[in-house]
Amino acid sequence: MEASFWHDRWVNNELGWHEQDFHPQLVAHFHRLGLPAYGRVLVPLCGKTRDIAWLLQQGYRVAGVELSELAVQQLFTELGTSPVIESLGALQRYSATGLDVFVGDIFALTAEQLGPVDAIYDRAALVALPPDMRVRYAQQLMALSRSAPQLVICFEYDQKLMPGPPHSVPAAELWRHYGAAYRLEIVEARPVAGGLKGTTPAEELAWVLR
Repeated sequence: MEASFWHDRWVNNELGWHEQDFHPQLVAHFHRLGLPAYGRVLVPLCGKTRDIAWLLQQGYRVAGVELSELAVQQLFTELGTSPVIESLGALQRYSATGLDVFVGDIFALTAEQLGPVDAIYDRAALVALPPDMRVRYAQQLMALSRSAPQLVICFEYDQKLMPGPPHSVPAAELWRHYGAAYRLEIVEARPVAGGLKGTTPAEELAWVLR
């Protein structure tokens, strides 16, 4: 998957994954990670998700990573705050009170640049990537966060019926990526109303990884 695919989606405002409200599974289950007050949450491939606003409202600090600078600019505009922008070699960092968003390739980000995180919230990241990149991505998240606990929201459906993204990430695959480092628990599974993209029967699952 080329970076140009995602840049084009943002330029053309083709944002089928973007939700206008907080994700209900985030609101219902994030407390299960047991973060300390003012804990720092990594949100990979964050786009301009409204979920960042919810995390900030709960008193958490947030670190996002996003390929599209346009998405990050829109995120800060919608949050009503002006970022401080700093160049970090291949990346840029947009910062405001309680929030750092790294613009660029997540595989170029280092743990030293990111700084400590207490948890990971993955809603539309793992499912956005093709299978070979999901292997690298899971390894990178664990390296960046020292295997911090995660809330992962993903889809399961018959991949033959629709090519994705979002891709189907079945339980067996999640165990392959994370089973050696985490205990995995499904905390909610619900059918996607009307099917994924309005066509394909699917379930949306919330996993807690500790």
